[in-house]
Amino acid sequence: MKRRTFVTKTVQTGIALSALPLINSCDKEAAGLLPKRRLGRTGEKLSVIGFGGIIVSGIDQEEANNRVARAIDQGCNYFDVAPSYGNAEDMLGPALEPYRKDCFLACKTQKRDATGAEEELQTSLKKMRTDYFDLYQMHAISSVDDVEQAFGPGGAIETFTRAKKEGLVRFLGFSAHSQEAALMAMEKFDFDTILIPVNFVCWFQGNFGPDILAKANEKEMGILALKGLGLTRIPSGQQNPYEKAWYVPIEDEAISDLSLRFTFSRGVTAAIPPGEYKFWDRAVNIALRSTEITEDEIARIKTASEGVVPLFKA
Repeated sequence: MKRRTFVTKTVQTGIALSALPLINSCDKEAAGLLPKRRLGRTGEKLSVIGFGGIIVSGIDQEEANNRVARAIDQGCNYFDVAPSYGNAEDMLGPALEPYRKDCFLACKTQKRDATGAEEELQTSLKKMRTDYFDLYQMHAISSVDDVEQAFGPGGAIETFTRAKKEGLVRFLGFSAHSQEAALMAMEKFDFDTILIPVNFVCWFQGNFGPDILAKANEKEMGILALKGLGLTRIPSGQQNPYEKAWYVPIEDEAISDLSLRFTFSRGVTAAIPPGEYKFWDRAVNIALRSTEITEDEIARIKTASEGVVPLFKA
């Protein structure tokens, strides 16, 4: 496979911004394998497409094993899971066990108190059949109250820092769906990574993303992306066609291609596709053939976002 060169500059609603090309440049991989990018200042190199544990929730163990083995064969080394993803930990733990030493495993907790976070951490380690996580994240920080509780007396940050000191986790991060909360969390603690929606509709129609990524780049954090193949919210009264996505994923293949390439052009290390398995192959195929997104293509994707309700707004 030829070297997959992703854009090393970002464009904020049409205005060029500097990124971190040394951190986010792609490594050359063998034919047919996902390329890798460095994860911020950690020095770790992750496949540009990450495997969300929800992909294996609600299926039998044999199929879970097959999906994980196939992802490994495609060059994926980044796996992400959380207790809130149904029985994903129960399925992913045994499936990933044969490959654990060669993978970067991320887990999360939605507990904001130290005791609750400790309990979930220990349970997750047991279910995932590992004695450490490469990355442990505060999951879905969505409000100032979340941040204040997590960093207050008896807050989850106490468990996070203790776990890192004891070697139960290597790096610390958080995921967020609120710009205010994300910026506040980055001010309060020197996290290694951030996991947020990096999506063209949110970017152009909700102004969600530019300020967060600017701060993360300033702190040389690893940037991990959600919703790269997301489109909009499910209209009120309309049935959700996908069990594992609370939003409407992009069905159009041409828009999917532009959307994910736009996500990568924001200086993202890796993107996690929607939990429905059909979108896994789509994301992998886009990443394998991906080229630098052009100014004209950015203009096209911006036009495509017009009139679409963003999943998140600043």
